[in-house]
Amino acid sequence: MSDSSMLIVCANCCTKNRLASGKLNDKPVCGKCGKTVLSTKPIVGSDNNFSRFVTGNGLPVVVDFWAEWCGPCKQFAPTYEQVAGEMFTQACFVKLDTEHNQQTAGGYNIRSIPTLMIFHHGKEIARMSGALPKAQFKQWLAENLPAV
Repeated sequence: MSDSSMLIVCANCCTKNRLASGKLNDKPVCGKCGKTVLSTKPIVGSDNNFSRFVTGNGLPVVVDFWAEWCGPCKQFAPTYEQVAGEMFTQACFVKLDTEHNQQTAGGYNIRSIPTLMIFHHGKEIARMSGALPKAQFKQWLAENLPAV
């Protein structure tokens, strides 16, 4: 694989697609399901699909570990969704409900929520606990997201 292409996991069917890096803004479609590969909304992560998104993506993956009963999680959700819509060509945004996906949450030692993590090529590169205002969330991303 050359520097000009990368693998992106389809937000709809989880199929890996090889895409030219310069074409991410062109709304590329999945070779299998025909839907848009990149999602402008956070992807719902699960014990079944989480590792596929984290290890199979050329884009960094930003994960929001949350729970339905968590007040700060609910408060942060609209901010996370807005930023996912603004930055969908720079990172893949995934939300993982820790109550319904305890295997994955436990595997990453999630002790408080919300916890935000950034992965790139399967490796955790940043972690932070707590909800952030939009400006501070974008600042944290700017400091920690690797360039693609």
